[in-house]
Amino acid sequence: MLRYNSIIKRTLYLMVVVLLSSCNTIRQVYHRPDGITDGIFRDMEEQDSVNNIATIPWNDFFTDPTLQSLIGEAINHNFDLQVAVARIKQAEANFKQSKAELLPTLELDANAKYRSEGGFDDYSKQYNLSASAGWELDIWGKLRSSKRASMNALLESGAYKRAVQTQLVADVASYYYTLLAYDAQMKILEQTVQTYIEDVKSMKLLKENNTATGADLVQSEANRYSAEVSIPELKQTIRETENSMSLLLGRAPGSIERTSLDVQEMDKNLNPGIPSQLLANRPDVREAEFALRYYTEMTNVARAYFYPSLSITAEGGLNNTSMSGFFDTSSLFSNIVGGLTGPVFNQRANRQRLEVARAQQEEYLATFKKTVISAGIEVSNALYAYQIASDKIGLRTKQISFLEKSVDYTKQLMKYRSSTNYTDVLTSEQNLLSARLNNVNDQLARLTAIIDLYRSLGGGI
Repeated sequence: MLRYNSIIKRTLYLMVVVLLSSCNTIRQVYHRPDGITDGIFRDMEEQDSVNNIATIPWNDFFTDPTLQSLIGEAINHNFDLQVAVARIKQAEANFKQSKAELLPTLELDANAKYRSEGGFDDYSKQYNLSASAGWELDIWGKLRSSKRASMNALLESGAYKRAVQTQLVADVASYYYTLLAYDAQMKILEQTVQTYIEDVKSMKLLKENNTATGADLVQSEANRYSAEVSIPELKQTIRETENSMSLLLGRAPGSIERTSLDVQEMDKNLNPGIPSQLLANRPDVREAEFALRYYTEMTNVARAYFYPSLSITAEGGLNNTSMSGFFDTSSLFSNIVGGLTGPVFNQRANRQRLEVARAQQEEYLATFKKTVISAGIEVSNALYAYQIASDKIGLRTKQISFLEKSVDYTKQLMKYRSSTNYTDVLTSEQNLLSARLNNVNDQLARLTAIIDLYRSLGGGI
């Protein structure tokens, strides 16, 4: 008999050892894909990783006090950001629940039973007060993997909130600079209209002196109104842009306080850092990786369903047929049970669960890689757009200088040479107006490129 008990103990010990050693092989440890950031910054030399502009806080990056105030208002009141915060609260609740599943459960029960045996005066009584506890031993790591999955879901929601804020800061700045550009173009149009009004007066004098024709006078009038008609259209665009920005700020539609395009200072060292920093700085990249880690852990959870679960339950309390003797030691009872439950007929369901989890893991691995490459493309595009806009500003400045001279020369020639007609003046003036308006667009394009670079690197926190 002793030899038989010894064999049973050794067998049980061997089973426990096998179970515990198998536990290490069930869980798949997450490893970030190698070389995921290689070559994602196109045609770019190695940069200084210390002075990456993404590490600059938004209130230091944008120096306009009015813009700083608007960004702060948006962060405090934007509706999308409020939704992101609500998602964090949901993820926090799920994470707390996943931690609680690792703890034993405890239940209390108190009841009294009266059962009739034959009549109203003949019945039995039973009084019970008990407590029961249950605990599932997480030998396969299913509950721990579920907890890690919930943790990654919480981190993912935090990264989503940061991504929303990064985009929000960029959008507010972009709308703000767009309004400044519209204001600058409005000023140019208003000044041009005044210039064209003076041209009409000059043409009338020239016509009276037989230097200009009636056709020239009509053309000068038409030229004035062609510029003036653009003003109402631009006012409508400004109003619509202000309304869109008001939504970002979480306020009712209204005017937006702002300064001017001339006072903006954005000449910064646009250092994008090194590609691998995108994994740490850019919120949507972090969000995609946390999603991948979540589904990696969910695959571990699905794999653990193939193995038996070990649980321990304990119960104790008081039970008696009389309240007078309810608290006697004879009323005490207790029991403890250990059970090993394994899947038998639900293998198909377990296989389906694992197949779905693996497919989701593959999906989010591809999503993570795509997000990283997309981030690199955005950085490269923003840097190139900044360089192109800067080049265009230099060339446009020279173009405007020569067009201003062309307008002056043609006006002077028209006064003293009959071979010069108003068509030459008209062409020169229209080219000059177009160049001035395009110069504002070039300045806006450079500012937008800086904002895009800042956002694409993960700045705005």
